[in-house]
Amino acid sequence: MSISLIGKSISESATLKLNETFAILKAKGEPVIHLGGGEPKSKAPIEAVTTAASFLDGGEVRYTPSDGTREMKQAVIRYTEEHYGRKVNPNNVIVSNGAKQSIMVALQAILDPQDELLFPAPYWVSYPEMAKLIGAIPVPVYPEDGSFYPTLKDIEQNVTSNTKAIIINSPNNPTGVQYSEDFVKEMVQFTEKKGIYLILDDIYHRLLFDGKKPVIAYDYVKKSEENSKIIVINGVSKSYAMTGFRIGWTIANKKIVKVMTNIQSHQTAGPSALLQKAAAAAMNGIQSSVENLKTTLENNRNVMLQQLKAFDGVHVVKPAGTYYVFVDFSNFEKDSRKLSAFLLDKVRVLAVPGKEFGLEGYLRISYCGSIKDIIEGIRRIKWAIDPNSPNELYIGERKLVRDWVS
Repeated sequence: MSISLIGKSISESATLKLNETFAILKAKGEPVIHLGGGEPKSKAPIEAVTTAASFLDGGEVRYTPSDGTREMKQAVIRYTEEHYGRKVNPNNVIVSNGAKQSIMVALQAILDPQDELLFPAPYWVSYPEMAKLIGAIPVPVYPEDGSFYPTLKDIEQNVTSNTKAIIINSPNNPTGVQYSEDFVKEMVQFTEKKGIYLILDDIYHRLLFDGKKPVIAYDYVKKSEENSKIIVINGVSKSYAMTGFRIGWTIANKKIVKVMTNIQSHQTAGPSALLQKAAAAAMNGIQSSVENLKTTLENNRNVMLQQLKAFDGVHVVKPAGTYYVFVDFSNFEKDSRKLSAFLLDKVRVLAVPGKEFGLEGYLRISYCGSIKDIIEGIRRIKWAIDPNSPNELYIGERKLVRDWVS
């Protein structure tokens, strides 16, 4: 069988694979705990559910424009003005089937084969694979000081004549850190000067803790809207807990949006009329669900950090937002895939290997589940790898015995 070179180069999503593994184990009745997911327990906003139900009752669910319905675009325009202080027009907006497709179509619109796409490491698992799907070259940028906070110097040292675009994801998946205002400002100024596209993956921008506010790249843009190479990506999956609704959007100059619309028209056509109705209702409705989710996540984060602090040998950087903490387990096991598989096998806890995010020795652990799962999950991990743990552990009525060498 003949497979394309691009097809051969693409690996499956590690995070989605873990979700599949969790579902299989759960169905078998295994006492598995999922600390690797990016999906909150909370339900979608009631406005989204009731609006979708009412629309579905009408039975008129038809094709939509390739760049999104007028209603959904207007919701995005209002959202952008409220949360970014930026007035945009309908031709600056394209709605897609999730923020993941928004990023993919944006990259297809601006990258040629052998162009370079830069992104700070650690990074979301899909960035390198998305670049490869276009025949472009992914270039992860590792901060020189070994931290999770890149500097302009780090970026500059990796820019070449082939660099076409840079992606910034803040707050960041997998680390949860927020990049500084100075860094974002410098990136806007640097990319404008160099004529490089700057893509802001803002999917977590409202999920910030400790009173922190989002850093808005638009505040530092000097070029006019139609000459700007700033591309902002967002969606309803994370802030509104609407992961299964698959609605995202892009804000960009109208030339880019037009090209993206052409691509999307042949790729998937317009997003679902039903799901755009639901997304617009959530965005235009009472925002208490977003605030409630943020409060829950902040509390969960605090519990997670408290549990990890009692765990000698691990190192943690306090997340400023998102659903995740990126934990350094290298004192116990430097091979993160091996450690992840070990924890799943021995104590039925799922965590994503740091290698998938470009950094070995770490696990991405999610705190978007229940407090009970957080406490029990860390208890199991500690028992499995801490040499000072007792020889036995009970999970319900099941007794586990340490039969391996620490």
